[in-house]
Amino acid sequence: MSKQKEVVGILVGGGPAPGINGVISAVALEAMNKGKKVIGIYDGFRGLLKDPVDVVELNVDDVSRIHLSGGSALRTSRENPTKEHSKMAKVLDNLKKLNVKYLVTIGGDDTAFSSSRVAAAAGGEIKVAHVPKTIDNDLPLPGMASTFGFQTARHVGVNLMKNLMEDSRTTSRWYVIVAMGRKAGHLALGIGKASGATCTIIPEEFEEGEISLKDVCDVIEGSMIKRKANGKVNGVVVLAEGLAERFNPDDLSDLKNVERDEHGHIRLAEVSLGKVVKEELQRRFLEMGEKLTIVTKDIGYELRCAPPIPFDAEYTRDLGYGAITFLLNGGTDALITMHEAKLIPIPFDEMIDPMTGKTAVRMVDIKTESYAVARKYMIRLGEEDFAGDEWTEKLATAAHMNVDEFKERFGHLN
Repeated sequence: MSKQKEVVGILVGGGPAPGINGVISAVALEAMNKGKKVIGIYDGFRGLLKDPVDVVELNVDDVSRIHLSGGSALRTSRENPTKEHSKMAKVLDNLKKLNVKYLVTIGGDDTAFSSSRVAAAAGGEIKVAHVPKTIDNDLPLPGMASTFGFQTARHVGVNLMKNLMEDSRTTSRWYVIVAMGRKAGHLALGIGKASGATCTIIPEEFEEGEISLKDVCDVIEGSMIKRKANGKVNGVVVLAEGLAERFNPDDLSDLKNVERDEHGHIRLAEVSLGKVVKEELQRRFLEMGEKLTIVTKDIGYELRCAPPIPFDAEYTRDLGYGAITFLLNGGTDALITMHEAKLIPIPFDEMIDPMTGKTAVRMVDIKTESYAVARKYMIRLGEEDFAGDEWTEKLATAAHMNVDEFKERFGHLN
């Protein structure tokens, strides 16, 4: 009688990111090469709460070419089983019924926390490895490595920006673009810097605490005035959506009743950050006697399920191979990362705060030369614009002010 094969389970949680299928493919192929049975669990942890669990046994033909496609072959969900003891018990029970010996999860910090709880509850019966992904690029990976999906998201975002910038120039209008990034501004800055946007604003450039609508609009208005003084009546501003989380709710009324996901996060896609900024800027220019055309656009969902660029296609194959190799060599309870072409598993307890269930967020370091370069190529008011010379007078005229009024109004941007 043949020995029953050990089972490897794969599931995906959180928002989509380019490269998910690359991880699924690499895990499955290497596990099959090692004589394991591989099952894909549909809809993440939500799928493990179903009766029966919606699973598919994967074979070579199912996964051999999916690494070049976007989306997730196993779909995804934001189900959080850690909120209820009964849900965790159900997840564990269904994994055992499926005879899962090894579990590879793919997702962000919320999925990582759920995976760590499964590993703890399984008491060694199920070995768990997590492959971290997010287009936000905000996980503290070794050596400042990108999170998978970020490079593709930036690439696609820049291509979209090129079209919008040309439209802006052609039609003599302004665009306010809101890019994904729940806490950190990596994606917004990456898109803005690479595309040469007029101005990019991220949460990290403000001191801790609340960010006021006034301060954000002061920066943008200053950019618009500087462009106008140079004879330009168009431009594209990129905002990181994470600004909204730090706005005073009085500035952004949508925050008061906005929907939240299973992990308690504000659904930032439901917050009209671009609309609020647009209306405030138009109000300001109307007070000057000018009618300003501004178009707002959110960039996010267009990026998440894009086919991965070669960087992410290769990177995710490394990560998927690393995850299953780690597990089959006896490892468990870790996030799988790569640094300098080497596999680096990081134990869950070193990455996840047990009190908050979150990993530390990697913010943009605004003290680096990389950020300084980004700022150098933006059109923003700076120290040189307040010297009191002919140029300052030209700026003041563009703002319908005298020099003293201009300095008083915008001097804090110095």
